Amino acid sequence: MEIHFTKLHGNGNDFILIDEYERTVIPDEMKAEFAMLFCDRRFGIGGDGVLFLSRSDKADLKMRLFQPDGSEAEMCGNGIRCLAKYAYDQGNIRKSCTVETLAGIIPVECGYRDDTFFARIRMPDPKFGRADIPATGEGEYREQIGGVDVYAVNTGVPHAVVFVGDPDSVDVNALAPPIRHHPTFPKGANVNFVGRSGKNALRIRTFERGIEGETLSCGTGATAAAAVAHHLGYVDSPVEVETPGGPLSIILSDGTWMEGPATTVFSGTITF
Repeated sequence: MEIHFTKLHGNGNDFILIDEYERTVIPDEMKAEFAMLFCDRRFGIGGDGVLFLSRSDKADLKMRLFQPDGSEAEMCGNGIRCLAKYAYDQGNIRKSCTVETLAGIIPVECGYRDDTFFARIRMPDPKFGRADIPATGEGEYREQIGGVDVYAVNTGVPHAVVFVGDPDSVDVNALAPPIRHHPTFPKGANVNFVGRSGKNALRIRTFERGIEGETLSCGTGATAAAAVAHHLGYVDSPVEVETPGGPLSIILSDGTWMEGPATTVFSGTITF
């Protein structure tokens, strides 16, 4: 048995893509196990998740994302850019499309600028109410956890945001887990350490649930950081967010938009 795959990344947030546009390749009951096996960077292909591309009866494309721990994420901004690049290169879509995710239908505008593929994603509008994050309690989320102020928002998935002077000075893997697993987050939360780097510019490092570690970039995290900073009056739109893997632009007017590149790394075949 041979399974074809394509490896892509959005600012270093890397994914294994399985094309199920014409037929199911990995049965649904095996998708979680497949992700756990092949996301391993030593014994598998390596990746922050597995994207499954298929047809949709609600949108132009459907995306499912399974993470290295076998969990299925509601959506992923960098993942959608990678999915859009693959579909664009395959001729499945043109300059605009819609993608069905567990977080809803996501509009995408995309294409090449010179030799670089860019996609502009209409992100879910930020939800600050605790019930929508989800988080326990009432009103907007602001808690002291481990001696730091933590804000939270849902930008397709739940995100905690912590403002720090210099994100590079933070021991992310030590400080993030108590927040990620805090009992006020019944479904857990991604954790973002954010610093201001200019008038309307932020720097960010993100610890992602499901990966259980820091990633080089997180699209929903960059959106969450910009949304919370904008909500608190720290920045105006558009917001330039510098992730360790590269920049993302977040526009918080006429909807919520994220723009950034996507790159194909290589394709290959898994043989059983």
